[in-house]
Amino acid sequence: MNKALIKLTLVRLFWITVGTLIAAFSLECILIPNDVIDGGVVGVSIMASYLSKYPLGVFLIVLNLPFIIMAFQKFGKMFVFLMFYGVIMLSVFAEIFLEQNYVFTHDTLLAALFGGIVLGAGVGIVLKSNASLDGTEILAIKLAKKQPFSVGEIIMFFNIFIFTLAGFVYGPDKAMYSALTYFIAYRVIDIVLQGLNEAKSVFVISAKYDEIGKELMKHLDKSVTYLNAEGGYSGAKSKMIYCVITKIEIQKTKEIVNSIDPMAFIAIENVHDVDGKRYKK
Repeated sequence: MNKALIKLTLVRLFWITVGTLIAAFSLECILIPNDVIDGGVVGVSIMASYLSKYPLGVFLIVLNLPFIIMAFQKFGKMFVFLMFYGVIMLSVFAEIFLEQNYVFTHDTLLAALFGGIVLGAGVGIVLKSNASLDGTEILAIKLAKKQPFSVGEIIMFFNIFIFTLAGFVYGPDKAMYSALTYFIAYRVIDIVLQGLNEAKSVFVISAKYDEIGKELMKHLDKSVTYLNAEGGYSGAKSKMIYCVITKIEIQKTKEIVNSIDPMAFIAIENVHDVDGKRYKK
């Protein structure tokens, strides 16, 4: 177990290093030279560095330190260690890129778009390695227990305040570009964490479930699962079909179901991640 834990930790440290390198490049070579910031503690650190002329790395460490301590009780020693390592590496790489004085683009719109993509990729890799670079989420989790707001709502309030503040520091245009960067980075983080499978889960309720299930397996070459179901009004017992398909198979699935039972009920939902040999095939 000790060897396995050491190996897992080393792998995580490697990917955290890669993720912080990518994130630091986005910050120092794309976003900051164009006065575009990120949300959360990183955004506050960028503004503090801009106003005080002290290195960004100093504020990344100092402002995240209280949240790292706060995370100790909630998330445990390993998470705190990985987060502290990630913050330190982000600070180090930020200073290295700052010394290089390399600016990837001077176009603010391009900086907001591609800076968000690159930053989201870097942060996503860090999050996937069970670490964090921003204490905002930790504080939000803490406050959500005592306030009638969700974690997501609290983070949104924080970032509205941060981007409003950025409007006074850099001007309203740069604040809006910063909000755009944050939104893009957020979506890219989702892609890194959840993958690009774009899978869909399908539920079909029909009295002709057996015939529909056989046709789906025949034409889509995918297995289906029959779940026991009971009508809420009628109380009639039946079977519900469940299967996972790709996005391009949605229309074909509907055609198969409707050709057998036009009155069938079909519900389609997003699946963030899926694994299995038959699905991949």
